Amino acid sequence: MKLLQLDSSPLGSHSVTRELGAAVVAQWRREQPGLSLSYLDLAADPLPHWTPLPAASVEGLAPEVRTEVERNEAVLQEFLQADVIVIGAPMYNFGIPSQLKAWVDRVAVAGRTFRYTAQGPEGLAGGKRVIVVSGRGGFYAGTPRQAADFQESYLREVLNFLGITDIEFIRAEGIGLGPEQRSASLAAAHAQIAGGALPQAA
Repeated sequence: MKLLQLDSSPLGSHSVTRELGAAVVAQWRREQPGLSLSYLDLAADPLPHWTPLPAASVEGLAPEVRTEVERNEAVLQEFLQADVIVIGAPMYNFGIPSQLKAWVDRVAVAGRTFRYTAQGPEGLAGGKRVIVVSGRGGFYAGTPRQAADFQESYLREVLNFLGITDIEFIRAEGIGLGPEQRSASLAAAHAQIAGGALPQAA
């Protein structure tokens, strides 16, 4: 089994999504001996904003263009080969970090992970499990502010578009409301991870 972990927060050791993502991966490694792990730190080694690139042979391309084409393909292959994907996704201004959006733009590829048909779009990347660890400064889920959540709603929509329907969100909300609330939210998220028996549900 192959697990791909993504971090997108630039906050380092202060990041709640990095902490929670590491806890999810540790749970999987305990429960799944022989788990193969790939890791992308999209903040430390960001992908550039997407630009049109040749889709065919890299022969004859300028070295910098060839390097980007090859990197895009490597990112896509990591996604395609993963059985489980753990995404660290903090909420920035009601959405996801641009670093994570750049990754989405590399894996949402017409003809590779989705296609258009006479009946509408069809996802081609189904059969994966995705666990999103989500951090928010305020409270959104189940509140009047839920309509402002373009973070989880976007990720769910784009993953569904690619054919992925086995999606779980583990969130720490209210982390900007003071140290006590931050600690309580993190404790609740860690309890969800520990009590969810995540690997067995795969």
